[in-house]
Amino acid sequence: MSLAVRGLVRRFGPALALDSVDLAVRGGEFVALLGPSGSGKTTLLRMLAGLDFADAGTVEIDGHDMSAVPARARRIGFVFQHYALFRHMSVFENVAFGLRVRPRASRPPEAEIARRVRALLERMQIGALEKRLPEQISGGQRQRVALARALAIEPRLLLLDEPFGALDAEVRKGLRRWLRELHAEMGLTSLFVTHDQEEALELADRVAVMQAGRVVQFDTPLALVEQPAAAFVAGFLGGAARLPAHLSGGVLAFSGLPLPPLSAAALRGAAPPEGAALAFVRPHEWALSPAAEGEGNARVRSSRPAGGHAHVELDLAGQVIEAEAPHGLLRPGQPCRLEARQARAFAAPS
Repeated sequence: MSLAVRGLVRRFGPALALDSVDLAVRGGEFVALLGPSGSGKTTLLRMLAGLDFADAGTVEIDGHDMSAVPARARRIGFVFQHYALFRHMSVFENVAFGLRVRPRASRPPEAEIARRVRALLERMQIGALEKRLPEQISGGQRQRVALARALAIEPRLLLLDEPFGALDAEVRKGLRRWLRELHAEMGLTSLFVTHDQEEALELADRVAVMQAGRVVQFDTPLALVEQPAAAFVAGFLGGAARLPAHLSGGVLAFSGLPLPPLSAAALRGAAPPEGAALAFVRPHEWALSPAAEGEGNARVRSSRPAGGHAHVELDLAGQVIEAEAPHGLLRPGQPCRLEARQARAFAAPS
């Protein structure tokens, strides 16, 4: 099942929630909508589901315009952030609901509903919970019930709005792996909203990075990290430090900061036009070394273990810089020498 969004616009009074959004999703893809709060992610998801309507533009599923198709006829499964389960219904009845409310002509027989629901509960590994109420099961189990309910109608498209937002870190991690495997096993086309970069980059085939109602870049996780198309993407992904700079004569100088300049050869991606620039340096792109008192250009604020390295916070002329360093190289309060090995640079906004 393919999805095409063309020129989608949605206004709420004077506020522009979606600003001419274009998006093309291939059948079988797992796509993440990633961005800060207020960037339009959930609004876009609701419009795909038919829960909201565009002021301009179109949504097409398999080449068919959905403008006049009501939500119940779109065969789209929607998993809400807080599950939206019916508290007075058992797990079984929650999953069966979407089948039971179909028009009589397309409603499966009761025996087929029971068979389909129990098969889904077993697939979700919650078959033993069918008689329990939502309040009697855990958050991770409720998430699986919500997903089973969305899949019961055999959707053409599965939409998930912050599907793991209410879960703790360990449960999130396990469910992420499980959902990705389920997506591949069932041959789904899925879109999910998240503000969690790790989640988007780990799960998705492609990620649409959104800002202020627009899709800034739609690409593979690797391309987004290595080849950001805009300053917003470079700053939003990967915990990069955002530094004022100036490019002149093939040399990038960091404005107002005691950092050695970089040659244009050390820039990742295309160099911006000469003049004022914004440079982005990720934690692993810094070089650090201890320095004697009065000889360094930065000072260590804190250091903590982070996998195979230490995560170090530094004070650079009043700016906090996050960097990676070998364990035990630096201690809090120690002066050090800091320089960028490489950076990504974009023209400064006018």
